[in-house]
Amino acid sequence: MTCRIVVTNDDGVDSAGIHVLARFLECEGHQVTVIAPDYDASGTGTSLGSYSATNPIRFREKKIESFDGGVYAVAGPPALCSLLASNEAFCSRPEVVVSGINAGLNVGRSVVHSGTVGAALAAQNFGMKGLAVSLGGAVRWFWESAAEMAVKLIPSVLAGPDRSVTNINVPGLPMDQLKGLKWARLARFGTVKGVVRRVTSRNVHVENVRNDYTPELNTDLALTRHGYASLTCLQGACEVWNSDVVPGQKFDPSLRVSGALAGDPVCPPLAFSVEELEESYGKG
Repeated sequence: MTCRIVVTNDDGVDSAGIHVLARFLECEGHQVTVIAPDYDASGTGTSLGSYSATNPIRFREKKIESFDGGVYAVAGPPALCSLLASNEAFCSRPEVVVSGINAGLNVGRSVVHSGTVGAALAAQNFGMKGLAVSLGGAVRWFWESAAEMAVKLIPSVLAGPDRSVTNINVPGLPMDQLKGLKWARLARFGTVKGVVRRVTSRNVHVENVRNDYTPELNTDLALTRHGYASLTCLQGACEVWNSDVVPGQKFDPSLRVSGALAGDPVCPPLAFSVEELEESYGKG
């Protein structure tokens, strides 16, 4: 089963990871277009950046070696690339936005900060399916391992529900050394944490420091550390309610606010149909 795919990332259009991913997907027969930032947009989450009718978004066409699809370098973050894909700026509306391959894992609660995951969540917000692909490593990057895993996941993503977001993290290993693919919960922390090292009269010096805690069993971080690729489905914008309040009810300070960590139900907002989205955002 082949489909229309837009590939984006947060490391930038010149990153090796997005080149390998685009080639692998195209070789599988998919109709692939690359729409990616023209700079390193790591850590931008779901930000769309700043744009308006009087502040147009700059872009330029590029080429990727051994890849036939269109390549567009955009002066904006990856979530904006998902918005452009939804609005058919450069190609027909894709069925899936595939974001990656990120140079580094995107695991645990830190996924909310990731531009790689943010592009997939933005795709969900705009009525499309999203797949975020990240790879562990540092000394050597096994891009082909992550690309092959992504290709194998596309049929399951297509067969899944509308507006699904799937986050896959692949250890930095050759494909034949991976132990397999397992479903995972989000770890309590990501791979690194930001620490303020020094504050001067004009600057705050922040350093990313490795998280050395032992992750919980069957979390994404634990599985990748043990040689498995991890798979987690995510939902972006959500509402949290408790039994004391309902939509439209007047605020009463004696009633507690809701919280997911308190066990209150989490529910996504009402979804638009594809037809409603096309009417809202316009076509062409």
